[in-house]
Amino acid sequence: MASQVAIARCDSYEPEEVQRAVDRALSLLGGAERFVREGERILLKPNLLVGSTPDEAVTTHPEVFKAVARALTACGAALSYGDSPGFGSTAGAARKAGIAAAAEDLGIALADFSDGRQVSFPEGRLIKQFFLANGVLDADGVVSLPKFKTHGLTRITGAVKNQFGCVVGLRKGEWHARMPDVDRFCQMLVDLNRCIAPRLFVCDAVVAMEGNGPRSGNARKIGAIIASTDPVALDATLARIAALDPALIGTIVHGEGFGLGTAHEVEHLGDPVEEFVAEDFDVNRSPLPTASDRKGPAGLIRRLVVPKPVIRAERCTACGTCVSVCPVTPKAVDWATAGGPADRQPPCHDYSRCIRCYCCQEMCPEGAIEIEVPLLGRLIHR
Repeated sequence: MASQVAIARCDSYEPEEVQRAVDRALSLLGGAERFVREGERILLKPNLLVGSTPDEAVTTHPEVFKAVARALTACGAALSYGDSPGFGSTAGAARKAGIAAAAEDLGIALADFSDGRQVSFPEGRLIKQFFLANGVLDADGVVSLPKFKTHGLTRITGAVKNQFGCVVGLRKGEWHARMPDVDRFCQMLVDLNRCIAPRLFVCDAVVAMEGNGPRSGNARKIGAIIASTDPVALDATLARIAALDPALIGTIVHGEGFGLGTAHEVEHLGDPVEEFVAEDFDVNRSPLPTASDRKGPAGLIRRLVVPKPVIRAERCTACGTCVSVCPVTPKAVDWATAGGPADRQPPCHDYSRCIRCYCCQEMCPEGAIEIEVPLLGRLIHR
């Protein structure tokens, strides 16, 4: 049976318009009452990558958060919310993103994302256990609220990738170090979704991010709220909107392979997906080689063709965020001089150590790190 993806036009973040769009999307899927029961503890999981304002298009917009929360509260659900940012605290990111104020208005408590516990997942195809935030494990169910953005490693970050924020703090970096191959990393994300099993995904695609996402790209109006119970089908819909081949997105490929969802049997409900397609959406469209061995011939090929993070010195403020978030030891990006940040010189990459996780690019607060495709890679994929 085909997976259903509901699309509701939403041309602005005006509260009334967002509420109408969210209510319509949920109605197309059978109504909010299909997903929650009275008295259930439901965690809302927005994208709170970092502390960014709503107009930067980095995080789930607070009006989308509020609209979904109202719909679920009307069904009697007891809500909490949380995410584990890539850098900084959950509370700080939520304040800057406007989510904390939205939650306070509705009486929704911040869940515990500062610590967690190990859970066994014997059904995992690749990963058999995860260390998840207490806020996730203490809830009866999860409703995921992703933001439609580009991503250096996974091409797009949408429904599947959003659950990575259920992994506590620096443990996300550990997964990057353990899974330097993009295929295995995406397989881990799929198993993570199978483990958490969110009941519903409501994606903020009113204003997406293209280009140097997921933090430093450009806002791009799409004008839609997109909802589904199938994260693979939802992400395949985002790929279609971005005019991007789903076969280039590991979370979609392995999501189908691991039985998380489908990209090929999708029934779109509501507004036609064709009305939202952006043929010129700025996203990396070249295939990513996946050789994880950084030594020998495979490593040479990797360095010659795989996109790499590059620091633009004119924008770098030597804040050191990239050095802090690099998950490998020794660091693949480090201070170029003994004086470190005191010298105000940009850090530099050692590409022989770099696993191409793009955490440095993802978290750079100045947008000073871009992903560059080496010349040979550009020639191969022309």
